[in-house]
Amino acid sequence: MKKVSRLIVTSLLLLLTGMVWANQPLVDVAWVKGNIGQPGIVFLDVRGNLEGLSKADYLREHIPGAVYTDYAKDGWRVKDKQGTPGMLAPTDKLEKLIGGLGIDNATHVVIIPNGGSALDMGTATRIYWTFKVLGHDNVSILDGGMLAYTKEVDEKTKKPVNPLDKGMVSPVAKTFTAKLREEMIVSKADVKAALENGVPLVDHRPNDQYIGINKHGKAARSGTIPGALNLPESWVTQNGGGTFRPKNELEQLYAAAKVPTTGNEISFCNSGHWASLGWFASSEIMGNKEAKLYDGSMLEWTADKALPVEQKISIK
Repeated sequence: MKKVSRLIVTSLLLLLTGMVWANQPLVDVAWVKGNIGQPGIVFLDVRGNLEGLSKADYLREHIPGAVYTDYAKDGWRVKDKQGTPGMLAPTDKLEKLIGGLGIDNATHVVIIPNGGSALDMGTATRIYWTFKVLGHDNVSILDGGMLAYTKEVDEKTKKPVNPLDKGMVSPVAKTFTAKLREEMIVSKADVKAALENGVPLVDHRPNDQYIGINKHGKAARSGTIPGALNLPESWVTQNGGGTFRPKNELEQLYAAAKVPTTGNEISFCNSGHWASLGWFASSEIMGNKEAKLYDGSMLEWTADKALPVEQKISIK
């Protein structure tokens, strides 16, 4: 009886642990290894051209059962009617895309980025944000990405010790129904109102773009939104790599940048990619659920000549 009781307790603890992890924004390599092949979990491999990778890298090796999606080409982001690139795609298009990846409303989605830099972790946080906007909370990111998963190698063969598979995984399509959280979608009118009301605006671009000496190729003007604070995206991860900084480190960096860790704030960048890292750090790691992301960011803002831009340094 004691053995049976211990087994029941152990099973319950494992179940509860799984339930807790299922609601965590970040999971580690050990969790991924322990959940390969588990029903109700989809590992979503998002390695792509932002990191100089492609579908070929996925086909060569991936976590067993992982499903591939191309962040840049599959329709996660689109050009809107005003011509702003990289915007959140229409809900019906995203429902079809997500369902086609074998994901339904009961699925725990675990996003697998490459993990080489803050830039490619931004692919994961942007897709994570998209799921949240669509009302899907059961989503996580593999901290450190695929590079963390393949880091440990056999001393003799020099090959990764964690399970890997190759070839294409073709998922069975499912029905995904969005429950759109419109309050998470920030327009330029919302940003203008926030600017007028003193809501903190956080620019997550590199400092050279923030101060206005360089700009994105598709931005109409140099500079930032007046009064915006600068917390570069590379601060959010350790050494600008693929591992997120813990809460206590982020709090110190936010303090240095004079960015609040509670209350209303809006993150932006050029197109809502780097900004998703800032939003993720604020909302998901530090727990500020009033933090929001401005999807259109500086590409949309600078295109409207009626909106102000502050250039801290002007090179003549």
